[in-house]
This record gives sequence, structure tokens and C-alpha cells, in this order.
Amino acid sequence: MSSEESFGMSGEVKRQLDLLTSRSVDLVSNEALTVKLKESLEGNRPLRVKYGADPSAPDIHLGHVVGLNKLREFQELGHTVVFIIGDFTGMIGDPSGKSATRPALSREEVQRNADTYREQVFKVLDPDRTEIRFNSEWFSPMRFAEVVGLCSHVTVAQMLARDDFAKRYAKNAPISIVEFLYPLIQAYDSVMVEADIELGGTDQLFNLLLGREIQQTFGKPPQVVMTLPLLEGLDGTQKMSKSLNNYIGLTDEPGDMFGKTMSISDELMWRYMSLVLCTPDAEIAELKSAVAKGEKHPRDVKDEVACALVSRFYGRDEALAASEEFKRVFSGNKLPDNIPTLSIETLELENGKIGLLNLLKNAGLTPSNKEARRLIQQGAVKIDDEKICDSSLHVAPKVDTIIRVGKRGFLKLVP
Repeated sequence: MSSEESFGMSGEVKRQLDLLTSRSVDLVSNEALTVKLKESLEGNRPLRVKYGADPSAPDIHLGHVVGLNKLREFQELGHTVVFIIGDFTGMIGDPSGKSATRPALSREEVQRNADTYREQVFKVLDPDRTEIRFNSEWFSPMRFAEVVGLCSHVTVAQMLARDDFAKRYAKNAPISIVEFLYPLIQAYDSVMVEADIELGGTDQLFNLLLGREIQQTFGKPPQVVMTLPLLEGLDGTQKMSKSLNNYIGLTDEPGDMFGKTMSISDELMWRYMSLVLCTPDAEIAELKSAVAKGEKHPRDVKDEVACALVSRFYGRDEALAASEEFKRVFSGNKLPDNIPTLSIETLELENGKIGLLNLLKNAGLTPSNKEARRLIQQGAVKIDDEKICDSSLHVAPKVDTIIRVGKRGFLKLVP
């Protein structure tokens, strides 16, 4: 008897299993998911697939799309996505995969960011098969005695088994009790929404597994846990993150989305094709072979990737226009048609001048003085086509001055 027959696996169960487990990393477990899919089909009951996101910043980026793509696959097979916006947990801060606590947000910041999440997730998900839930729904009215009771289900040793906590503890770095609560809170979300499956990045594996344990504690069937790869950001090394400013946001303008995609490395574009565009492996292998043989230039493949991304969120016409503008500006060394402007009157001048680092930061061309200094040292900053190499330079702003940072940053000074 084959393994498929031993699990009573029908052709439809196998089809769903093969699709849903593609491009995943951890699965706990294949057998449990097989049983849940079989019961779902026999009972005509959609599975409840949980996915959570804390509204730490207003933009959803391509890193999130990796998970949203998988959720959409579940939806297209008839299952229900329970998308939890962690408006309560966002006010705590989650250090998953980080060496320090992520700053907690105010209720106003969380609510403002959460509103944009609701709009953006439906760029990928089917609203008719999506439940949007806020975990403040069950945590805000919870009494302290109930919180203590929830805490009694886990031990300090369990929490220290999480990799990022263990590393910080070994370095004698501070870990607050509040941070210990975060995985427990996320786990309790699974109890409240009766999750059959929970998806997350590989850095969330501990939290997802804890959800299984807490569900069983409360007499619920344990969820299947599935993790997905983390998408590297524009720097090609660290995972895409809003806090690291290495991301491509779903609300980026078409030209910005296109330009950012063209800036990624040739090696990274294959992962974007697989994880974000869900390009079949066979097609990627064929393109890789063509590039290796010199039959196709990597830049042309990357142009196709950038066009596909912009097309997905803005349409084909916008994608083609962004491609043509990129070629005109960067291949022809021309200025963009629409350059952002900054009024000189808004600058704080001293003796008619301003430090170049402050100018770049105030103009939004760099996120910090440190990053501005790094770009200047790399020769990536120009003022009216003159390369600037002195980070201590003070400039006297003049009307119509063009400041260029890297390949995509342009600014024009106006009165």
C-alpha cells in the first residue's frame, strides 16, 4: 500500500497538498495537513488559515506578499483566511529575529497604520474569503487575573528556547517581561480564531509552534504550522523591513517600484521571481540557463521582473511607462520628468548655508545623517552633476539646484 493510500489521500487532497506546500520551509506536519485537507473536503468545511501582522508602519511590502501569495492559494482552493491585525500586540513590540526590542507604538499610530493594512491586503487577497480581525477584540477587555492565568501555561525555560531571546540572554542584554508575553499573545490569537493552520516567516516558527501548544491547553485541535522563506530587501542581505528602509512597498509609485526592483542584484532577482511573482521553477531554470549562455542579458530579465511587479499592482500600461522612463533616465543619463521639489524657505540656514548631511536628511533623500555620510563617501551624491565627496560640506542653497543621490534619488530646490 502506498503512503498516499495509507492516509486515504484522494487525487484532490494530493493536488491541494502539493500546491500549498510548494515554496514552504517548515511544515508541522505534512501528515496533519493531509488529514485536515481530507476532512475539509469530506465535510465541505473550509479550513481557517491564520496570518498575523503588526501594524508597525503604514506600508505592506513585498516581503509580506510572500505570505499573502500563499494565503491566496489557500483561498483559491476554497479555504478562509483569518488575517489578524495585531493592534494590541503592536503596542508591545516584537523582537523576532532581531537583537533588540522593536519599539512599541502608541494606540493612535497603531490604528492609523492598521487602517492602511486593511486596504493594502486586498491587493492580493480575495475579500470574500477573508476575515479581518483585530486582536484587541479579545485582549483589551481581558482582566489581569486572566492574563496571569494565561501566563501559567508557559515557562521561562520555554521562552528562552527561542533563538533571539537565547542570544540576548547569553549576551546579558535586557529582555523585558512584556517581550515574553508577545509569543504567548500571538499563540492565544490562534485559540480565539480557531485556526486550523497558521502561516508565518521562518523567524516566527517558535511563536507558531507555541500556538499549537496553547490551543491544546484550551482543548482545541492543534493548528498546522507552515513557515515561508524570508525575502531579502534591497541590500541583498537582511530581510525586507520597513524599519531598515530596504523595502519595496505596495503603495510605492510605479516608477519607484520599478526603479527599486532594478536596483536589486542579479542573484536576488531569481528569488523575487519565485517568492513574489510565483514564477514556475521550470521557467526560472530556463531563464537562468539563457543568462548563463549569454543568450539573454540579466538586465533584460530584471526589466521583465520589474514590469511584472508594477503590472500586478498598477496595470500593464503603468509598467511599460515606468520601464521607458527608467531607460530614458538611467540609460540616457537624463533627468526624470517629475522631480520632487523642496522649498529653500523651509530649510534652517546658518549664515545662508546648511550642512549637506542635514540637507539630504531633511529632503528625505536619506533616512539618517549616517546613511547620508556613507553615500557621500561612496561618491553617490551629486549637486548639479558635480560629485560631492566631502561629508562636512556646507552649501548655500540656490533655486533650481538639482541634488542626486544614488540612481533613484532626485530633488530640485525651489524658492
